[in-house]
Amino acid sequence: MTEVPLTVNGTEVTLDVEPRMTLADALRQRLGLTGTHLGCEHGVCGACTVLMDDRAVRSCLTLAVQARSAEITTVEALGTPDRLHPLQEAFRRHHGLQCGFCTPGFLMSAYELVRDGAELDDERIHEELSGVLCRCTGYRGIVDAVREVAHAHPDGVPEPQNMGAPLTLVHGPAGGAGPPAAEPPGSDGEPARDPSRFDLSPPAGEPNAVVEVATAIAHSRDEAWELLADLPRAVRCLPGVELTDQLGEDTWAGIARLHIGPLKFQFSGAARVLERDDEARSLRAVAAGEDVSGGGVRADLEFGAREGDGGGSEIVAHARLHLSGRAAQFGRSVVGDVSRQLFEDFGRCIERTLAGEEPAEPQGIRGGGLAARALRARVALLWHKVVERLRRRRAP
Repeated sequence: MTEVPLTVNGTEVTLDVEPRMTLADALRQRLGLTGTHLGCEHGVCGACTVLMDDRAVRSCLTLAVQARSAEITTVEALGTPDRLHPLQEAFRRHHGLQCGFCTPGFLMSAYELVRDGAELDDERIHEELSGVLCRCTGYRGIVDAVREVAHAHPDGVPEPQNMGAPLTLVHGPAGGAGPPAAEPPGSDGEPARDPSRFDLSPPAGEPNAVVEVATAIAHSRDEAWELLADLPRAVRCLPGVELTDQLGEDTWAGIARLHIGPLKFQFSGAARVLERDDEARSLRAVAAGEDVSGGGVRADLEFGAREGDGGGSEIVAHARLHLSGRAAQFGRSVVGDVSRQLFEDFGRCIERTLAGEEPAEPQGIRGGGLAARALRARVALLWHKVVERLRRRRAP
């Protein structure tokens, strides 16, 4: 192992790395900065581009030991979801991205290009950005975005706006040195987050998805509400969600695990009950969490019990979900379908719990199974619409 001191996004860190570890792997695996993407790993696609001492480099071809005492800037430093850098704003405005895989490489290459101010025409932009490949956009939106920023900032664009953010050493060797503000590990070996820093007020703006699910159960409304009102017990029925510590009255720290295809998330955060109405049999809570990669989620949740048919009741869940970072890569339909299936599972688990079958220990959400069931439900709904349309055409 070799000790490598360096500065990443304005924060000094020291890593113990194997001499063969690339800078890209060190950033992604040791510091959780997964905005640096790995595509070809041969220096061709450019998705892994970062700045080293203010110059664009291929981090997949650069060894971590070569970055000793260097200043590294990754895409995470450019801006935040609430305060985008002008380049990020322009990419969004001109739709200079689709799947987003190449976007970090384009942003860092473009930042180096326009950082000090330059007269740029389309031919120069094409030439300077030819080291990054995109298979989605046709490059037109990317070129328009870079040209607009260059013209708007002839003397150079603003510096990255998210420098100096705390970094957390992840999956490091025993005894390895981490950043000065590293947080203690949680019970499962993942970094713990300070729950007090999360905003537990109702999120503003348009959510990524709005989900409302009503699940009929055989038990009475009063029985259902007695369980729902006991939030720590009820939360055990949410797949992948676990409350780990009570922080105060109606406020808890917790984690949520999600696994969808190749992407794994573990959100550490907090939740707070804002309103509890025993007469209406409903409560409202807000939750906020952050993945080690910087992906974030905020949720405005409402749970309740209402009268059902035949003496039973309905468990009602209403959620407004706000996603950022890596978690926002999924489209609205995927987020909605997976969340809807999750809350349907929640309602069924509530019924099993009321029947005396305590839920199992918290498990991670396996999005493949949830998504498959959601897809089957969509196909069934589509088939029903087709059959209904054919029936109407044949009707006299």
